[in-house]
Amino acid sequence: MLLEMATSAFSDRVALRSGDDQWTYAELFAAAGSAAAEVSAAGTERLAVIDVSSPAVPVGLFASAWAGIPFVPLNYRLTEGELESLIQRITPAYLVTDTDRVATLSKLPNTTVASRRAFLEQAGSGTAPPPSWPMEPDAIALLLFTSGTTGAPKAAVLRHKHLISYILGSVEFGAAGEDDATLVSVPPYHVAGVAAILSSVYAGRRIVQLPNFSAEAWIDLARRERVTHAFVVPTMLARIVECLEGSDNLDLPCLRALAYGGGKMPLPVIERALKRLPGTSFTNAYGLTETSSTVSVLGPAEHRAALASDDETAKRRLASVGRPLPGVEVEIQDEAGRPLGPGERGEIHVRGEQVSGEYLGQGVTLGPDGWFATRDGGSMDAEGYLFVDGRIDDVIVRGGENISPGEIEEVLLEHEAVADCAVVGVPDEHWGEAVAAAIVLGKDRPASPEELRTWVKDRLRSSRTPERIEFSKGLPYSETGKLLRRKVRAQLRGDAS
Repeated sequence: MLLEMATSAFSDRVALRSGDDQWTYAELFAAAGSAAAEVSAAGTERLAVIDVSSPAVPVGLFASAWAGIPFVPLNYRLTEGELESLIQRITPAYLVTDTDRVATLSKLPNTTVASRRAFLEQAGSGTAPPPSWPMEPDAIALLLFTSGTTGAPKAAVLRHKHLISYILGSVEFGAAGEDDATLVSVPPYHVAGVAAILSSVYAGRRIVQLPNFSAEAWIDLARRERVTHAFVVPTMLARIVECLEGSDNLDLPCLRALAYGGGKMPLPVIERALKRLPGTSFTNAYGLTETSSTVSVLGPAEHRAALASDDETAKRRLASVGRPLPGVEVEIQDEAGRPLGPGERGEIHVRGEQVSGEYLGQGVTLGPDGWFATRDGGSMDAEGYLFVDGRIDDVIVRGGENISPGEIEEVLLEHEAVADCAVVGVPDEHWGEAVAAAIVLGKDRPASPEELRTWVKDRLRSSRTPERIEFSKGLPYSETGKLLRRKVRAQLRGDAS
């Protein structure tokens, strides 16, 4: 329906550019219909794509909706065994992948496998059937597998009503100008990648795809395609800023809006980005797969106001994820499910029409009042600004006291020498767990462990002062911007892994 609306309004406008390939909205609509007919004829129940960001992703996304079956983008970085395990959970399935994987995956039972090239050639050359897709809001639109860092990956269920609620609540139809373009560089198996496609189509914006991220390639493509909008994860933005600072040409003249999310943004990175790109509007978007992407936003004016403010409360909001979107409620609750007041730390709970909280084979995990427990710790200030500390599972228990790593990381990042940091718990015979920190220093400012301990102790209780500090050249992040805290913990424990 979203694609049909866009096609009716601006059929000849370029919808997608990927390398040398270009598709108008009319061509994308026709390709989706043709692919839907092909998938339906195969008698499958899911359409899966195992691929980098390519035209197969939006064609597959809309084709699956047209055919009335779920779309399942899988992580192409997984091992062969991991992929086969996930595929077994979604069969009978139609799989689209790169040519190198076709032979192996074709051996799997109850699967129809097509190479990306064959799938797109068929979709582009076929004839789209008359519009005949089902209009069932409760039908499953997407299955997105979680990372599985604490066990077997779970398949988050997003229904059409959840995605439509998100789009209608955050995007104005046809708001993009004919020359507007959004650069999509996040992986297609991440909810942000899907959200970027849907929101760009509904706005009428041209989608420019970058299959594999590097700062140099991102900047080059943004300049060449005159990109006006983009979404990045914090690690991407850090590399982009570094690359711009090391270049004679510091401009991205067409970039009007840059959204970021998917992980905690180090304050020094966003401050440098705001100063390097004064003509760009920045937005911090917080959300989860189970909430159909963004639920809370720190907008452009709030970024600039926080950067310019001398008031500590206002300045601190640059480290927040802003306030909830219209139609979304956010509440901080304690372990007993009681709501907490401003400044009190607890677990972030979310509810609203776009919130799913459902997993395939496990049902809906919403509470009786519709609240979804995010497993993220955080707090809200008196004005409703949300601060995210990190995963509840990462809480350090020292002598029976629960300590939030995010609270300590916030303080460390306020030190002018600290470019990035991660705080974890390590085993301690006396306290059970001790506070340890991995620190990445800035280029021009040294600091000693004792100086940083004193910095934390002067601002927090002594129990929160890191007993162990190690310096590192960089911290481990996933490709979607999540800090791999387990790797930091292993490093600080001295584990071989």
